[in-house]
Formats: sequence, C-alpha cells, structure tokens
Amino acid sequence: MSSFNMKVTFVEPIGLSSNELDEIKEKYETSGNEIVIYKDRKEDEETLIERAKDTDIMIVSNIKISRNVLEKCTNLKMISVAFTGVDHIDMDYCREHDIVVCNAAGFSNDSVAELTINMILSVYRNTVKADAITRNGGDMKGFLGTELSGKTIGIIGCGKIGTRVAQICQAFNCKVLAYNRNPKNIHGVKFTSKEELLKQSDIISLHTPLTEESRNIIGKEEFELMKESAILINTARGPVVNSQDLFDALNSGKIAGAATDVYDCEPPLKEDNILLKAPNLIMLPHIAYATKEAFKKRASIVCENIHYWLAECPRNLIE
Repeated sequence: MSSFNMKVTFVEPIGLSSNELDEIKEKYETSGNEIVIYKDRKEDEETLIERAKDTDIMIVSNIKISRNVLEKCTNLKMISVAFTGVDHIDMDYCREHDIVVCNAAGFSNDSVAELTINMILSVYRNTVKADAITRNGGDMKGFLGTELSGKTIGIIGCGKIGTRVAQICQAFNCKVLAYNRNPKNIHGVKFTSKEELLKQSDIISLHTPLTEESRNIIGKEEFELMKESAILINTARGPVVNSQDLFDALNSGKIAGAATDVYDCEPPLKEDNILLKAPNLIMLPHIAYATKEAFKKRASIVCENIHYWLAECPRNLIE
C-alpha cells in the first residue's frame, strides 16, 4: 500500500470482529496512514459528521450518507462502500466535488443467491408457519406444499447474482426466463420481455439495482399480469416493489405468496408498515448479504479498493 499520509476512517465496523479490525488498523498504520475505526454503528447525521469531518477516506456500508454529511467532510477524497448498491450515498454531491466512490462489487453473490433459493423453498413449503405450529403443539394438517422442480422462474435483473440464481434453479430442474436491460447469452436461460416473464413465471425473483428506471418496477399493473399461483421474491431493493400494491396483491389473493428481505427503509420497521399486515408474506431483516464468508470477502474488497486508488489505478468505480 502506498503511503500518502491519508486519514482513513471506518465510520462503522462493517460486520468485522474487533480482532479483524485491529489487523486492518495495523496494516494501514504500518503503511504510514492514519486510521480510525469506530466499533459501533451509529446512523444519525451528527455522529457521522463528527466521525468523518476531517477524514480523507471513508469506509461505510449501507448507512445513508447525505449531502448534509458530505458538506461537513471537507477533506473527503474517497468513499469505499462496503456494499454493492450506492443509492444511500449522495452521488450527485460526490460527482460535483470529485469524491471517488468505489463499491464492494461481488462480495455477496453467493450469499444472496443462496438466500433467494431458501426464500423460495420457505414460501413453497410453509416453513416458517410450520415451525411455529409445531412449537405450539400442532401437526401437519393443512401443510400441502409445492415442489420447486419443474417450475418456471423469472429473473428480473440478470447480473452476477441473478445469473447465479439461474444456475442454481437449473439444478432444481426449473425453466429459467430472464429480463434484463441488456440481454445476455447465459446457458439454459431464455431472455424475454418483462410482460411475458410475468405472465409465464411461477416464481419472480428480483435482482435489479435501484435506479429511477427500476423504482416501482413491480406494481399493480405487473401483479395483474402474474399467475394467481405465482410468488414474488425480493432480495434487491425495497423500492423496486410498490409496497401498497404488494399488500393488495397478497390480501386479495392475486398472487399466492411472497418473501422479501428489503424494504423502503432499513429495519427495524415502523409498526405502521403496511407489509406487516400482509398475508402469505415472509419478511426478513435484510440479511441476504450477511454471511461470515461474504463479510470477510467484503473487507478484502474494501481495503483493496483503497489500495488501488492510492496507487492511482482505481477499481470498482461508480461513475
């Protein structure tokens, strides 16, 4: 790592243990850079400003970094985001002030893809409800599940995670359809229009980043196109699905079920969140990316991003 006497600040521990953080700290200090690591997670702007106001390089995962925070960080030159998406970073401000932003692309491909399959099977086999009933002295009456084998899965957003889901589903003997802004050539995957995918699929799985184009990509009109037996899986971003329309589709029986790991805001959810009242919905607290293996890989990517930027050959740049 080149020595430029930079101040590097982890404004949160990004899921690493104290020992792992201490190892990183020693490496940076040996290279002649100052490093500050905060070992707790605080999301209020006042604390974020206090922690990052004089840093050159900031490391953060999915905490919102607003324009107000960035304006107070007058030395800031680079943000290494310990996450794939950067919709929580004010990218307009960063572009206006030549602040480099790099993400941790690829760190959670396997973890998200594997949880997607877990969510599909959990909906199809009523796993969560069955566990609760068993613990309350119940039996198997009423638990007639559905097999994944032979089903058609439609993948919206066929990047690395969507592609990995497609590969796993083929091992389950599924037919795989995909809709992507730019069609690709992926073995065993048929690319089609979004409308045809929604009409034909038994399972719709979302893997698109959040952009203005993808916001509310699934809403009332899309639910109207789906089979009544269809299920929806969202491990992408909350706002790609209209929450009210999802509630209405589940409540009216327009679709058979759903599972989501993401919401319009990060959990804990407020008590008045409409999805908390939705039937046939499995809700997880944004854990798709959270595995020991993914966190270790993420830390490596975050530090390598800084190393390559200091060496003037940046990678994982967000334009």
